[in-house]
Amino acid sequence: MQPGQSGGQPRAFGLAHPAGVEQKRASGGPRYGTIAARTATTANRADDWLRQAERDLAQARDSQAAQRHECACFAAQQAAEKAVTALHLALGQEAWGHVVAKLLQDLPMSVSADLIDKARVLDNFYVATRYADGHPAGAPFEHYGRRQSGQAIAYAGEILDFARAEMARPRGG
Repeated sequence: MQPGQSGGQPRAFGLAHPAGVEQKRASGGPRYGTIAARTATTANRADDWLRQAERDLAQARDSQAAQRHECACFAAQQAAEKAVTALHLALGQEAWGHVVAKLLQDLPMSVSADLIDKARVLDNFYVATRYADGHPAGAPFEHYGRRQSGQAIAYAGEILDFARAEMARPRGG
């Protein structure tokens, strides 16, 4: 078995790829099959992504209440990422990646610089909140408190509100 594989399934970041999706990096093709193939499986899933974003934000609040601030920060980042992914899908676009600021910038509508800056704050919580080597010393939980988790929850809430409002906006077509 090759490193990064489990039971013959390609893996990325420790997670098996969805069934039926091939990894084609070696051939120079798209990383996870064609955009058309991936879009066909996700085209009508925007509402699912938004509902999961809302649940992730609720998890962030629960984690903050339990004083697991690093978990709250990560869950808030995930809520924002999934909300913007939902918006991309609702607009019939492909969304890929974990950088919320980039996902916002790639939208076809104007997004305020302030919201993009808030997304940049959240982007810092994607790795360092989960891995001990995300900081020079100390476990992740030692680096986050109520101030960081409160800010993360507030910013994720604003991004969720933006995505929800844009998804509700009538589109010509």
